[in-house]
Amino acid sequence: MSERIANEAMRQKVMSADDAAALIHDKAQIGFGGFTGSGYPKEFPPALAKRIKAAHEKGEHFTVNVFTGASTAPELDGELAGVDGIGLRSPYQSDPMMRAKINDGTSYYDDIHLSQFGMQVREGFFGKLDFAVIEATKITADGNVIPTSSIGNNAVYIEKAEKIIIEVNDWQSEDLEGMHDIYYGFALPPHRVPIPITHPGDRIGETYLRVPANKVVAVIETHDPDRNSPFKPIDEASHKIAGYLLDFYDNEVAQGRMPKNLLPLQSGVGNIPNAVLDGLLHSDLEHLTSYTEVIQDGMIDLIDAGKIDVASATAFSLSPDYAHKMNVNAAFYRNHIILRPQEISNHPEVIRRLGVLGANGMIEADIYGNVNSTHVMGSRMMNGIGGSGDFTRNAFISAFVSPSTAKGGKISAIVPMVSHVDHTEHDTMVIITEQGIADLRGLAPRQRAPKIIENCAHPDYKEMLSDYYERALRDCKFKQTPHLLNEAYSWHTRFLETGTMKLN
Repeated sequence: MSERIANEAMRQKVMSADDAAALIHDKAQIGFGGFTGSGYPKEFPPALAKRIKAAHEKGEHFTVNVFTGASTAPELDGELAGVDGIGLRSPYQSDPMMRAKINDGTSYYDDIHLSQFGMQVREGFFGKLDFAVIEATKITADGNVIPTSSIGNNAVYIEKAEKIIIEVNDWQSEDLEGMHDIYYGFALPPHRVPIPITHPGDRIGETYLRVPANKVVAVIETHDPDRNSPFKPIDEASHKIAGYLLDFYDNEVAQGRMPKNLLPLQSGVGNIPNAVLDGLLHSDLEHLTSYTEVIQDGMIDLIDAGKIDVASATAFSLSPDYAHKMNVNAAFYRNHIILRPQEISNHPEVIRRLGVLGANGMIEADIYGNVNSTHVMGSRMMNGIGGSGDFTRNAFISAFVSPSTAKGGKISAIVPMVSHVDHTEHDTMVIITEQGIADLRGLAPRQRAPKIIENCAHPDYKEMLSDYYERALRDCKFKQTPHLLNEAYSWHTRFLETGTMKLN
């Protein structure tokens, strides 16, 4: 890998993943690169998991606190969680093994807005950071580190860590160099200055990570692919939801509130966002832009079709076929894609300034517009809040999207009161299911409820919701947000007791 590790001092630090893992001590705090299944270290975490497992077999305590950009992949979260090796996890995860360890109490989980975590680490809210472990596509002769398929929190981890471990992965394309835009202008008041972005295509930083050579203790050579799963075929419900959202955007253009080419687009990961992107691909819209967290397959299709001029994000979330396509054609895509630190991709100041159009998934919404995006039945963590709050609170228009039911119709996504609140009614503008769309802008709670029930609830649950609302309106003394507190969570308790929210 001499061409990938061009700096002689860095070449002298090349070692095996096992030798690098031997440097880690019990209760170490480690900042890992990675955001979605992209750009995370791939050889070091399994080696560390092996070391932790051996320590546990000897009866020794050994856990580490794991910080990342967002979710990673089985080689990181899954391996370390599988040996009970994670004491604290933050700020976001989506691995089944990690989720299980959080929900059974083995690991603590601090679920934090992605835009805020870098600042909290930088200012010492989590204490000392012992190690940063990041992935690079190359190290230049002068020691600059070129990131791979995500940026996430890499820059702040490198800045604050006492020691740094770098995986140089030659599976990642060298042509990614030039796609990144690393901003180093963060400061606390009164020294903070505005972030100088007025268009999604603005570049404000450097194309490499600044890495103090004296802090690098190990370099590991790897050749491992990113581990994002293929996207499922877009189902009928996702197509319907996407259609409602795109029709809504068309009406906003007709009302003169948006330009013909819309405003910068943001979307979460999954079937529904890809259905929206597919709808845009087959529309007559051109010169679109995106200011979002992740670049998905549908975004690549829009770039290929000449419909998106520029897309700004912090990471890729590409299926294996599209990841290969990116590797082959990175020199082309770096003219249309900018990867930034998540403190910038998710920054409230920039989101508000650009007028971003936000669309994110949810687990459930209640009849007044409060949204739960993290906890099933109020207690069981799914993934985390991620960046949904960053965009929802600050977007020009924010929408929440979901199928109207789950578990084969046994769970309603529209309930009397959400079992956990991530986004309050004050931040929810639009709710969309395959049943329809509820535009909640300018409506008081008692005006919202009938619209959400009528437009978004599944027919199997409409009558039950209407009955609850009408009785709450009649029997509750206070009329601003009427609730029957002795019944508000009866739907959730009924599911836990009987396996369905429906009345038998």
